[in-house]
Amino acid sequence: MRVFVGIEVSDDVRRQAGDVVGALRRRLDTGVDARWVPIENLHLTVRFIGSVADERITALLGALEQPLTTHPFEIELNGCGRFPPRGAPRVLWIGLTRGLPTLTELHQEFDRRVLPFGYAPEDRPFSAHLTLARIKDARGAGDRLIAGGRLIDEALAHLRSHPVVQTVEQVTVFESRLSPKGPHYSPLRRIRLPTP
Repeated sequence: MRVFVGIEVSDDVRRQAGDVVGALRRRLDTGVDARWVPIENLHLTVRFIGSVADERITALLGALEQPLTTHPFEIELNGCGRFPPRGAPRVLWIGLTRGLPTLTELHQEFDRRVLPFGYAPEDRPFSAHLTLARIKDARGAGDRLIAGGRLIDEALAHLRSHPVVQTVEQVTVFESRLSPKGPHYSPLRRIRLPTP
């Protein structure tokens, strides 16, 4: 079973993301080969875990769903970018302009909870974002790659998004099932944040 810990986003966030995706798709048209994330799949990943053996899932879920000390907090999503910021584009995203320190604390807490199960912290720093698309032609070569990167950078430069705020009151442990049509995410556990 593939699992990760994430934040379910609100309908307001989904609507804003849908508007951004629509604007980007119109600008990019057929010039970029991208796989767009379905609106219902949008989430903020707090801690990706990966494959968990069936005989270990109950113990892992037990560790993940222990009470948290983080209180409900606000996040604000605004602004778009790409990974990596230079070179061949691979991911388009909406960023966070508020709430990142608290999300980072949650990430570190779940790092501690999964470490006894053999899941070491990632080498790269935590970067909370809402993934909008994965670029398929990022490994292309020559003029097509250069043109695709420039087209994406121009689209991002002309994009106008509006901030949207959401109160985070829980984190969710998801199961991720892969299929030819893309991943499907199902909540396994919801962990409420304690009120002060």
